[in-house]
Amino acid sequence: MRTAPESGTEPAVRPLEGFTVGVTAARRAEELGALLERRGAQVLHAPALRIVPLPDDTELLAVTRDLIEHAPDIVVATTAIGFRGWIEAAEGWGLGEALLDRLAGVELLARGPKVRGAIRAAGLTEKWSPASESMAEVLDRLLAEGVAGRRVALQLHGEPLPGFVEALRADGAEVVGVPVYRWMPPEDIGPVDRLLDAVTGRGLDAVTFTSAPAAASLLRRAGERGIREEVLAALRHDVLTVCVGPVTALPLEAEDVPTLQPERFRLGPLVQLLCRELPGRVRPLPVAGRRLEIRGHAVVLDGVLRPVPPAGMGLLRALARRPGWVVSRADLLRALPGAGRDEHAVETAMARLRVALGAPKLIQTVVKRGYRLSLDPHAETDKYGGE
Repeated sequence: MRTAPESGTEPAVRPLEGFTVGVTAARRAEELGALLERRGAQVLHAPALRIVPLPDDTELLAVTRDLIEHAPDIVVATTAIGFRGWIEAAEGWGLGEALLDRLAGVELLARGPKVRGAIRAAGLTEKWSPASESMAEVLDRLLAEGVAGRRVALQLHGEPLPGFVEALRADGAEVVGVPVYRWMPPEDIGPVDRLLDAVTGRGLDAVTFTSAPAAASLLRRAGERGIREEVLAALRHDVLTVCVGPVTALPLEAEDVPTLQPERFRLGPLVQLLCRELPGRVRPLPVAGRRLEIRGHAVVLDGVLRPVPPAGMGLLRALARRPGWVVSRADLLRALPGAGRDEHAVETAMARLRVALGAPKLIQTVVKRGYRLSLDPHAETDKYGGE
């Protein structure tokens, strides 16, 4: 895709310019938002949950004491923030040294490089870590080794682990959960509601998830508002859903929502995936000798980004559904957000659209019939989405 005019007088169009992306993360949300904005995206931030540490939690204290007194054979560390939080909580209780001594003598497994780093920062050494960062691979290894009669401590991290604990227990293991923090609903639900409204109104081009609890929390809030099916319909068909990894995607895929995940389960690759997918889904149209790309809230005309007001975007999308075909004023009126019954609203919005585009000849007025995109007559219409 061409991203700048040949003259070089205009700045290059960044890959996510013209697109709006929702961010549901609570942790590292600013980092993700900055990565997206640096590539041109408008970001709608709505943390779908909050993480509550448990330094004073009686359940975590009891489990920590139990593991110190009755050593596990295996400890599975699943997240860096959770593992560090556990060690810090133990230090606050005066049990830090005893816990580290106990962990130094067990088979310590790390789900991925981040938690591996946290383990080493604590002065410990992991025995093994899966290349895939997948709990499924951890489970496969444990079952292959055999866990019958062995005590397995599993650091819980708020995300669903379907079948993990059940499979270990079925194979004869004693499984002890270590609840290092809990997921809670956000204190301010307003941003979540605004994001849900943007999803159902197709005001978002994509929404990102970095944890399964966030996905589950968003769907739960949609259910509380009575718009769950509308949200699911938008996610299934119109709003690109990108998850940082397969575990995060589970609550969405259980509802038949298609998701995309980067090969490496990190924020950087997630953003790179969006930079490929969103522009790649835009159909370039050869209109009046120009190249037109219709993005979420803007167009790219011959490599130059042109912001367009919402009413104009509604008209453009209606015209682009059948490029070159005449669309009546009545049909265009229905495409205007919040439009009433006066077809003069179409003429007003169309005039503003032409000004925003800076190229009036892109849209042709067909007297007494409506409007059409001036699709180049020799263009391969099927290639550009014509019918």
